[in-house]
Amino acid sequence: MDFIENSLLLKEKKSSKTSSKEKEKQPNRGAILAISSIPLVMTLGNSMLIPVLPVMEDRINISPFQSSMVITVYSIVAIILIPLAGFLSDHIGRKKVIIPSLIITAVGGFLSGWAAWRMEDPYTLILIGRALQGVGAAGAFPIVMPLVGDLFKDEEKVSSSLGAIETANTFGKVISPILGAFLAGIVWFIPFFSIPIFCAISILLMAFLVKRGNTEYEPIPFRTFIKKIKEIFKNEGRWLISVFIIGIILFFVLFGVLVYLSDILERTYHFKDVKKGLVLAIPLVALCLSSFITGKVIKKNKVLMKWITFGGSVLLALSITALSFFDGLWILISLFVLSGIGIGASLPCLDTLITDGIEKEQRGTITSIYNAMRFIGVAAGPPAIALLLKYYLEGSLFFILGGISLLAALLTFMAIKPEKTG
Repeated sequence: MDFIENSLLLKEKKSSKTSSKEKEKQPNRGAILAISSIPLVMTLGNSMLIPVLPVMEDRINISPFQSSMVITVYSIVAIILIPLAGFLSDHIGRKKVIIPSLIITAVGGFLSGWAAWRMEDPYTLILIGRALQGVGAAGAFPIVMPLVGDLFKDEEKVSSSLGAIETANTFGKVISPILGAFLAGIVWFIPFFSIPIFCAISILLMAFLVKRGNTEYEPIPFRTFIKKIKEIFKNEGRWLISVFIIGIILFFVLFGVLVYLSDILERTYHFKDVKKGLVLAIPLVALCLSSFITGKVIKKNKVLMKWITFGGSVLLALSITALSFFDGLWILISLFVLSGIGIGASLPCLDTLITDGIEKEQRGTITSIYNAMRFIGVAAGPPAIALLLKYYLEGSLFFILGGISLLAALLTFMAIKPEKTG
């Protein structure tokens, strides 16, 4: 009896030690806070400049298309480098890519701000600074999704954490126009100088709150890695490519609409500074709340994720198309709110489908390709809207955006076919 009791006690001690070790390995709220700061900072570094674009056009004498390139150059550079950053994060570790990328982003923001402050013709150097920010963005925000997948084994925790991180991203979009308009109201180029400050905060949070043990592991050989990537696209290519295209569409519509709204608030309704920022934030608040609620609701139910994405895309298509038939600022804002809800509901579902559907060793590369696709939408939206408005195609604008939003819904319906989960 004594022998049996002693053996049972030993088993209990071992199990308690194992469970305590597992608890130690589990990330705390501080780690999620640190990781959430990255999309927040990257969003501020880009979206904060949208209300500044009309002011920039007047101050340095550039066209609307040239000002839209301040957003687009950032995104184009990120698109090119994101797959490389994802590959590196799979091989040398997430933090070793994220922290240097945040430093590069800070340098780019400072360079753009200095050029706007000290140079008579600063446009070219502003674009170079924005390109550097794009380099940093490539190695920071896209690595967040695989990092969350590394930290949690439980799919429900992954989806809820990704929902929180997508909420941080959308919250950044909410406060960006307000903060950008407020800072630009003091001196128009101050938003550039604020970027290094935000990056420094995020660097400190990542350095102290995200433990190395949660983010480092032995890489697989390069040839094996490439073979695995090919197998993933061979077996999962249909739904993966569809998710990539849906990501492009959602961000194309989102950033195109934001640039359009910023322009008409300034030039048609004469909203300036913080007042304009507050109105721009209204549809973004809806997007933020929609992302947060969806992240809590979907858990690990991939079938539900499909139908929420489908419904969100249909809502986006209908609300955007309806803008062609109504006039008035507040009707415009109300329909933009509905479109924000549609986009916000779709994003956490797409994030979770990608993260849960890919093995850890290839997760950084695949999710980085997905994020590169999102940046294509960000890059293409502002100049596309600027060109449509330049050639007096405003009447067709919302039909075009509504049509491509409907394409996102059709792709969701036809190509994403997850197995039922309990």
